[in-house]
Amino acid sequence: MATVTRQPLPARAAYTDQPILRLTVEQYHQMIESGSLTDEDPVELLEGLLVYHMPKNSMHVTSNALARDQIVRQLPQGWHYRSQDPITLADGEPEPDGAVVRGKIVDYARSHPRPTDVALVIEIADSSLERDRTLKLRSYARAGIIEYWIINLIEHQIEVHTQPTPGDMPHYANRVVYLTDASVPLTLSGQTCGEVKVSDLTPAT
Repeated sequence: MATVTRQPLPARAAYTDQPILRLTVEQYHQMIESGSLTDEDPVELLEGLLVYHMPKNSMHVTSNALARDQIVRQLPQGWHYRSQDPITLADGEPEPDGAVVRGKIVDYARSHPRPTDVALVIEIADSSLERDRTLKLRSYARAGIIEYWIINLIEHQIEVHTQPTPGDMPHYANRVVYLTDASVPLTLSGQTCGEVKVSDLTPAT
């Protein structure tokens, strides 16, 4: 049997003004099931496009672990925390750094959570800040995900986006920035169940 050598994907596609074929979520799943995409391909589907994951430095990894630890201990029964796992949207399948999802882990053994299952998505932002404020924000707002946090490691703050407004230009109508000495309320289904200190998730370098 011939040995097939996997070739690395190019770092960035060349700029083009030609129409681009966007993948459906179903086509993306077929690529995964067929082995055309594997865990060795660091991509996620955003707005129908395969987009590379940003590299994670040690501060990103540390903040992600701190966020999980702080939030998990405050979750009421009926919710669980997922870290860097897919959420299936109508036009993509992002893998947010964190998400608070309704139900038990085993409830999603056959399919990923949908937007109606998700109370909160979190992205840890350093080199990915522009993408998290644009492409990711549009994706989550278009899907109607209720609350979106950007843990901004560059400016040591947490940006909380609520009131998703889908449409031709999806966005969040409300944005509140919590600075390093503030605490962010943890709200699920309209009920506040705790709070998270900004300084606990954005440790000084």
